[in-house]
Amino acid sequence: MIILSAGMPRAGSGWYYNLTNDLIVTAGYQDGRQVRKRYHLERILTEVNCNIGALTAKRLIPVLIPSLLGNTFVIKAHAGPTPFAQHLIRSRRLLPSYIYRDPRDAMLSAYEYGQRALEKGRPNAFSHLTDFKVSLDFIMEYVHIWDMWMADESTLHTRYEDLKLDYQRESNRLVAFLGLNVNNPALQEVIEKHRPDRAGEGQMGTHFSKGVSGRFREVYTAEEQEILLEKLGPYLERMGYE
Repeated sequence: MIILSAGMPRAGSGWYYNLTNDLIVTAGYQDGRQVRKRYHLERILTEVNCNIGALTAKRLIPVLIPSLLGNTFVIKAHAGPTPFAQHLIRSRRLLPSYIYRDPRDAMLSAYEYGQRALEKGRPNAFSHLTDFKVSLDFIMEYVHIWDMWMADESTLHTRYEDLKLDYQRESNRLVAFLGLNVNNPALQEVIEKHRPDRAGEGQMGTHFSKGVSGRFREVYTAEEQEILLEKLGPYLERMGYE
């Protein structure tokens, strides 16, 4: 089986992927990074966190091959479910989880992360977010993707804020969703290793920085916050944010 750890950008998706991958490996299954190497999937899964990009048939079919050969492993994505991905989900070939965050905080985090990279002379995937409008257009795309994942009842939905505030409960939900034994001491050791105050310690690709909830209120102007409410209001209510 392919386990898909999907998420909104800058919503702890790297942290959640590493937690999921370590749980799966500890339970006796395969490390996604080793599967990537063994089956020569370097052009499809990124080196960091095995991000597949778009969930198209063209990209999923090569990744499906090691799964059909008996390997269970975790890959990552920020993309929405395609018809082919939904077919794999219905046939229990793809088991998806999705982590999201207040899109206003995710938007701010993406902008700042991209600008920091520019200042260091190493632009990244967020460095094109040059102002408020561009950043808002960017996050709206992922809000629509969130909407698509929320419509899938077989997906485990997790809020980043809940993972931080009640980490043990949310981690146990993930373990149960993966069909693993919550009372397994080895799995609880993995959970302990990934606690919020330790996330990022030696973990490649977590992109874990401030992670402060509600920080957008300190950075965006009153006018910008009104625009955010106008654009995001209906979604924020469904997400459970003020």
